[in-house]
Amino acid sequence: MPPLNIDYLNTLAAGFNYHKLLGILAIIAAAFIVVRLGSSAITKLFAREEDSHLGGSKRVRTMAALSISILRYSVYFIALVMILGICGVQTGALLAGAGVVGLAVGFGAKNLVEDVISGFFILFEDQFDVGDYITATGVSGIVEALGLRVTRLKDLGGQVHYIPNGKIAQVTNHSRGSLQAVVDIGVAYSADHNQAVSALEQACLKLAQEHSDLIATGPEVLGIVALYADHVLIRITAGVMPLQKAKVEREIMKRSKEAMESAGINPG
Repeated sequence: MPPLNIDYLNTLAAGFNYHKLLGILAIIAAAFIVVRLGSSAITKLFAREEDSHLGGSKRVRTMAALSISILRYSVYFIALVMILGICGVQTGALLAGAGVVGLAVGFGAKNLVEDVISGFFILFEDQFDVGDYITATGVSGIVEALGLRVTRLKDLGGQVHYIPNGKIAQVTNHSRGSLQAVVDIGVAYSADHNQAVSALEQACLKLAQEHSDLIATGPEVLGIVALYADHVLIRITAGVMPLQKAKVEREIMKRSKEAMESAGINPG
């Protein structure tokens, strides 16, 4: 490690005055204002775009969040370089010799580049959008923000998790396409199984008509799928909207019970 240049530090300290301090404060204030105004402008711009024909609302919100993140990091980086220049640091030579990546590493942010690149590929490959329910790094939740460096998830318990994009090695997206709800109904051997299937079909038809916002396809009564010592199993399946699987399964079970009781069918 080279020896500390005391004369150079003394020169910097001697040249530091209140004018420089005011300049630094002005740069910080300007950076804060630019970020606030820029974020507000980006939010309004993408809010108008959200209802247009150019893309889905989740995709638009994701792009808005990423644009704000890029703006924030860019402005703060420029402000840092300007402050270093005021303090007498030769920023031109520093940037030319080491580059932006080298500067980031020099400031102890070695993982920054990895996080940024991973965030870019997450967006480029459309792995998930703001509003999707995903599982990543062992955490499940709804994506609240996809930033340049981190992804913010909010789980069903209300806790917020900040995950560096570089740590996301595998993502399970529960919001892409319809999920499959599966319910097995037990019916006694003594019951009329054809009557049971007919009663369940009527209940499923009514359920589909009343809850088209939850159900994508079905529900469909597949018939008997298993035989046990004291009962048989009749299976019902349905394609459901994201995050609605458990709710639809509970509703199918409730209506199946009511339909079988009305038809006088003994459960298994």
